[in-house]
Amino acid sequence: MGHVPGVTLTKWRTRWDERLSARLEVVEVAEAAQRQVLVEDRVDLCFVRLPFDREGMHAIALYEEVAVAWVSKDHPVAAFDEVTLGDLADETVLTELDAVAIDRVNAGAVLLVPMSVARSASRRDLVHRPVTDAPPTTIALAWRVDNEHPLIDEFIGIVRGRTANSSRTQAERGASERGRRKRGRSAAAKRGRPAARKRRR
Repeated sequence: MGHVPGVTLTKWRTRWDERLSARLEVVEVAEAAQRQVLVEDRVDLCFVRLPFDREGMHAIALYEEVAVAWVSKDHPVAAFDEVTLGDLADETVLTELDAVAIDRVNAGAVLLVPMSVARSASRRDLVHRPVTDAPPTTIALAWRVDNEHPLIDEFIGIVRGRTANSSRTQAERGASERGRRKRGRSAAAKRGRPAARKRRR
């Protein structure tokens, strides 16, 4: 399981551990490599940040992220509760998070990133403020169309909120029970004894 920076998997990993014994291995991947790790089969699924090249891929959009201006504590933006893109018109605005970007932010630049990224990489010398009119970004769960790993559906169900007692699970159990009954009737017929009939109500 791969994920780009900013994605928190705690609740989904907890549900996985509660239902399945299979180990869920999780690795963080750079946003620039989010498709590559799937193509190269380094992960089976990946939480990606759109836009994302979906050729040969399945992708389920999950939620949107608010954009923030990440600045040093002594930057003028830090004095406001929120800002607009117009407020940043005269600023040096960066959109790629790396070591160089952080150095430039400390020197006075503004880093425009999803709020989840700023929170996950929180620093005492930096603060972030929502940018009210910046377009949101979207997190999606992606996997290769030709990947038939049997546990992919299990994780997708967890992410979509399907419980252990969901209608799908109950339907699968019902089908299994019907199959057992059918096999029982067939076995009884072969032994020359009629299968038990349901009592009329």
